[in-house]
Amino acid sequence: MAIEKWTAVASIGLFAMFSGEMISIYFFMTNVPTDFEFGMVFEANPKILQFISIGVAPASILAALSFILSRRYGSKPIGLMILGGGIIMLSGMAICYSLIGQIAEQYLTDSVKLVPLLFMILSAPVMIVGGILLKTKKKRPKKEYF
Repeated sequence: MAIEKWTAVASIGLFAMFSGEMISIYFFMTNVPTDFEFGMVFEANPKILQFISIGVAPASILAALSFILSRRYGSKPIGLMILGGGIIMLSGMAICYSLIGQIAEQYLTDSVKLVPLLFMILSAPVMIVGGILLKTKKKRPKKEYF
């Protein structure tokens, strides 16, 4: 495989990792153990920022890199991988957004409420870029007769 395929594979893996991390922290905030609250303080904002910097930021960079490397000739597998990464992020953030109503009031902050919406909106450009690669056809070289 060429480097653009490997970066697309890495980006889809990072999108999946980010969605899994966010789902796990939101699920944790819905079912916080009773013994956890004694002596320990849990704040979701630093964890969410950490998951963004570890997961979705490099995934977006890698998806953009694979798009830039293959935009001239188009590639269906790369376009499908980028499109799949956007779908994974959209579905993961939709699950997180559905869990907001079950989270205790002490854990609800602005970032807990807004991050799933933000990344649901940001998954649309990722899916559009993947769709562009699916539609792009390889240009035929010009024939030189003389």
